[in-house]
Amino acid sequence: MNLPRETNKPFMAQQNLFSVDRSGQTYRWLVIVAGMLAFFTMVISSSTVNVAIPHVMGSFGVGQDKAQYLSTSFLAATVTSLLLNSWFIAKFGQRTAFVSSLLLFCLGSVISGFSPNLGLIIVGRVIQGFAAGIIQPLVMVLLFQFFPPEKRGSAMGMFSMGVVFALGLGPAIGGITIDNLHWRYIFLVPIPTTVMALVLGVLFMPERPRSGEPGPFDILGYSLMCATVFCLMTIIGNGQRLGWFSNDIMALGAVMVAAGAGFVYSQRLPRSNLLDLSLFRNPRFVTAVTISFLFGFVSFATIYIFPVFAQIVQGYTATLAGSLLLPGSLAAAAFLPFSGRLADHFPPTALILAGMIIFIYSTILMAGSDIDTVFWSIALYLFIGRMGNALVSPALMSTAMDALPASHLHQGAGTVNLCLMLGGSCGINALVVVLERRIEFHGDAFAMTQTSANPATREMLSSVRNLLGEGGIPDALRDGVALDYLNSIVAAQANTLGFQDGFIAIAFVSAIAAVPVFLLTRKHRRPQ
Repeated sequence: MNLPRETNKPFMAQQNLFSVDRSGQTYRWLVIVAGMLAFFTMVISSSTVNVAIPHVMGSFGVGQDKAQYLSTSFLAATVTSLLLNSWFIAKFGQRTAFVSSLLLFCLGSVISGFSPNLGLIIVGRVIQGFAAGIIQPLVMVLLFQFFPPEKRGSAMGMFSMGVVFALGLGPAIGGITIDNLHWRYIFLVPIPTTVMALVLGVLFMPERPRSGEPGPFDILGYSLMCATVFCLMTIIGNGQRLGWFSNDIMALGAVMVAAGAGFVYSQRLPRSNLLDLSLFRNPRFVTAVTISFLFGFVSFATIYIFPVFAQIVQGYTATLAGSLLLPGSLAAAAFLPFSGRLADHFPPTALILAGMIIFIYSTILMAGSDIDTVFWSIALYLFIGRMGNALVSPALMSTAMDALPASHLHQGAGTVNLCLMLGGSCGINALVVVLERRIEFHGDAFAMTQTSANPATREMLSSVRNLLGEGGIPDALRDGVALDYLNSIVAAQANTLGFQDGFIAIAFVSAIAAVPVFLLTRKHRRPQ
């Protein structure tokens, strides 16, 4: 297949530098491998840290509300940089954007790996996320450039395969790294593959010809966008601790609304270039990005909750907890090329709805899990959920991109990914709030029942005292040890029920996400 003329022209003068025919299949796959390797590495980095959350909590003496910023700061930074993709490529070209983003990602990895405190580690994660926001839509557009319209569902299947496999592999790599080295090394693990993608990008990534000046950087719009996302993440992450109607939260809410409205208004100005508001006049595209937000909300929340649940509730090692997602992710990655072909031949509504139902069923199964649920049962539940995601992703991405003309692909790709990542960041933040509130609720409820009038409590304390006596523990210490044991049992039960409530909340939002799917019934191909 010949390359589009716009991607072929810049390399004609360099044809003698490399032996690869830049209009042939080999060159096409070298470019795709470079893009997918970079994208794959960044997705792995986004999920690897989830396994380290309990270790970070212990190392810095913080709760989940602080430790989860290792994950959400990456996603939030990705959101704020996604809309820069179109301007950045127009200004510097695809190759420069690709290479500079990978260099920036390596810088963020080094900062996070060697920083002495949690604040600087989060700064490094922000830098990594910023680079990821430039790369992700760039790779999606590359696939659309290199595949004809009738094969773009398969291309999105390949794209989604990289996402699903990387999201599953990330926690497994993180767990092995933590158990054999240290949790800080999880930030350095992506550097070798990033360097490989960097070399391939320097050699083979195509440059788009400049089609006029892209205009000045929209610093006003970008600042307002950053302020909106920052306030949103801060409100969700701190509302439980500060009070949802406290002065601080209300002030942040006012700033968020003002900044969000200002951002929308700024994009209506003639020199704005971050978000093309005309995209939202397309009902099919609007519906697709709405589903993308909700899909990202539940998908990233699920990826966050499983390794934390496995370590806190079930007492798994980091390696074992990180391995839970791997079987299902491998199967889903193998299935995605097939589901991508299905997206080329069947209505997207049926595929997306079927995938959502499967995902909801998987989450409901997980809501019944506790400390006695065996590893392979949980892995099976995750397998079912990953297969549901494998049906949704290609159909959803293909539908969103097919609704747009070729001139809007970069803007559309950035917007789709923005909604997906914004949903993911909101999902993790909201899930942590649900977990904290429900664990506290169940803990208080159990504590109220642990009185001298409770025969089960008296019997357990008596049994513990007897066992301590048989072990030679002095009488003066037995009551204190027995009460500590009771507190640990109450805390474990509260954690179990709190996480079960978290899974139910994910299932509920997934059901809401199925509602707009019914709006995607009208077949509509991308305008030429």
